[in-house]
Amino acid sequence: MTQPSATQTSMPPCMQSDDRVVLFDGVCKLCNAWSKFLIKYDKRRQFKMASVQSPEGQAILAWFDMPLDRFDTMLYVEGDRAFEKSEAFLRIIAQFPAPWRYLKVFRILPRALRDWGYDLIAQNRYRLFGKYDHCLLPRPDHNSRFLQGAPTQPLAENPTNK
Repeated sequence: MTQPSATQTSMPPCMQSDDRVVLFDGVCKLCNAWSKFLIKYDKRRQFKMASVQSPEGQAILAWFDMPLDRFDTMLYVEGDRAFEKSEAFLRIIAQFPAPWRYLKVFRILPRALRDWGYDLIAQNRYRLFGKYDHCLLPRPDHNSRFLQGAPTQPLAENPTNK
């Protein structure tokens, strides 16, 4: 779990206190399939999404002091806490209806083993699943599912951000 620094405000930029946000790599075909899965099966509309390349995604990554130019993990943000890798996936899937929520059974595996498997897929995702040349835009009927709004705080000073 990633925690904000002590000097930061209580909420990440662009988020409300009850938001549950999934940040994903917008050019990764596997990650885009994951966002489509969320849209299809999140019937209660619990989750909002943002690509890590979007202004909103970049602001949230900066708030958690995460890399702004290398996207090796999905990030799940709930309030002022962020979860990565297998922990992010399991926290999200546990909130889905059956049969999807049963995948949380993988929590019995040691986190190091779960994250090893996650990293293996993440590091090879472009080769295995492909990559888009640019971030895909959400369909107009899905706009409400994506986090929108200019960052309420400036992005952290980072040479890759200029």
